[in-house]
Amino acid sequence: MQNSNNGIHEHWSSRFVFLMAAVGAAVGLGNLWKFPYTAGVSGGAAFVIVYIGAIVVVAVPIVAAELLIGRRGRMSPVNSFANLAREAGASPAWRLVGMLNVLAVFLILSFYSVIAGWALAYLPKLASGGFSGADADRVSSVFADLLASPGLLTFWHAVFMIMTVLIVSRGLQRGIERAVRFLMPALLVMLLLLVIYAAVAGDFGAAVAFLFKADFSKITPSVALGAVGQAFFSVSVAMGLLIAYGSYLDPGASLTRSAVLIAGADTLVALLAGMAIFPLVFANGLDPAEGPGLLFVTLPIAFGQMPGGSLFGAIFFLLLIVSALTSTIAVLEPIVAWAEEHRGWRRGPSAAIGGFLAWVTGLATVFSFNIWKDVHPLDALEPFAGKTVFDLIDYATSNIMLPAGGILIAVFTGWVMTRESTREELDVPDGWVYRCWRFSLRYVAPVAVGLVLLANLA
Repeated sequence: MQNSNNGIHEHWSSRFVFLMAAVGAAVGLGNLWKFPYTAGVSGGAAFVIVYIGAIVVVAVPIVAAELLIGRRGRMSPVNSFANLAREAGASPAWRLVGMLNVLAVFLILSFYSVIAGWALAYLPKLASGGFSGADADRVSSVFADLLASPGLLTFWHAVFMIMTVLIVSRGLQRGIERAVRFLMPALLVMLLLLVIYAAVAGDFGAAVAFLFKADFSKITPSVALGAVGQAFFSVSVAMGLLIAYGSYLDPGASLTRSAVLIAGADTLVALLAGMAIFPLVFANGLDPAEGPGLLFVTLPIAFGQMPGGSLFGAIFFLLLIVSALTSTIAVLEPIVAWAEEHRGWRRGPSAAIGGFLAWVTGLATVFSFNIWKDVHPLDALEPFAGKTVFDLIDYATSNIMLPAGGILIAVFTGWVMTRESTREELDVPDGWVYRCWRFSLRYVAPVAVGLVLLANLA
């Protein structure tokens, strides 16, 4: 039987809005600064093919599993696991997986807000033409000065966290839905504008060759494993946010179709981002890169040298802010849902307290770039030598907590929940689709994500 416990939650006003919110949760800074570069240097279309295979056999099954746990549990990740473990006659300790999800998203929110604050700081610089004609030394100096200023980083970190809290505090329909109804179409329009601009003003041919020319000789076992890891992290699984969003989903929505659409849209955005970024990089004779250096050094140099660069540079950084915001509102939601249920708090105070605690924790990331840059708490341990506090938080969440959570989610839905309950919730016949999904969760996904976890720890 479908769990009748509706908890204290609202419901999505439509399935389309749910999909926009879920895609927004998945689309983040990693789509813009990691995937396109990784694809380009790892075999182009060959890597994309392996990546899509990993999306199909690993990411999509886990996305569907998270949505299933949320919709059947009808509560926060912690209590959804507790409800479903009780339903299956399993150990109540499974609720610890939900707690792992909430802790992971809390830590991720703490540093993600700091990095999103960098984009807020850059927006007025680009819009005012502050990088026009700037060379590499000047742009690098601007970025270095920003990182060296704990006051500026703290201010922009606070501004971004306040934006996130204000949206989430207003609830599902009046807050999150209203935000994604505006932010997601805006994100798509800005991305398409930037692709058109890059095609006209940049070296589009070089970018297409970089991203899509197939070189299967580069597909080594480590590259293939990297594609699995990229697929896993790209769609934001094992963070509990899809469980939280799934808990608001009506019983008639297809979880498998939703999972495919979420993963497909996320991949499309990542590829479009590559086609918006790399034509500008190649047109200006710059080296492709990944990470913050691509967004905050390489691209401002490119925009500074191109016609209309100030306008389109501002649009690009607005795109960064929007993609980060659609992610952080989803990241804060599991924390707020748990606080409402566990402490009995109203949504407004839950969002404010959760956001404030994440902001305070984020100060450790802020200081890691300046006054604590020489503080390496685990220097005595060789694998962590030279790592700042931020490096350690990032390592713990990305390399340990998320992969471990993904494995446990797959095991829980594949082995602990009954065949009848999962098939009923997916609302699919006991045919090849269901059997493939269950086989992946029982065998393929745990092994694949386990290999990613071991590779991260090596």
